[in-house]
Amino acid sequence: MSRLKPSLFLRPATIGLVALSLLSACGGKERPQADLAASQVTTIGVNSYLWRASLDALSFMPLTQTDSNGGVILTDWYVNPQNPGERMKINVSILDQDLRADALRVGASRQVSTNGTWVDAPVKAATTQKLEQIILTKARDLRRGAITN
Repeated sequence: MSRLKPSLFLRPATIGLVALSLLSACGGKERPQADLAASQVTTIGVNSYLWRASLDALSFMPLTQTDSNGGVILTDWYVNPQNPGERMKINVSILDQDLRADALRVGASRQVSTNGTWVDAPVKAATTQKLEQIILTKARDLRRGAITN
């Protein structure tokens, strides 16, 4: 067996170190600031735009639990004064730190009064979709407002 020369191994290593030192010299400048407000604002554990928009959208309902770190908002039963024979309960989960449509999940429960007893009733899918749309629109408006301020 022939012996390999040490210079065959040192040459690629030397070239790699020189290339690495040249690349590290380029990183001294700061990145330019973006004109847009950040889509990921997480001083509370979840996206703060989604959090504030969710609280705002549900402000007319009594809240039973809010967890800003876990991104959970639970309401108590709400009876619309115009329709006293029906009540709703909403659960909002914020699943991500980014302002994205799939970072929000809304669940609803509905009951109707039958002979003085509350009975579970189905919730139309459009109801939760509409509430998600309202929250996302409010969150985008909050983000746009952060740009102008």
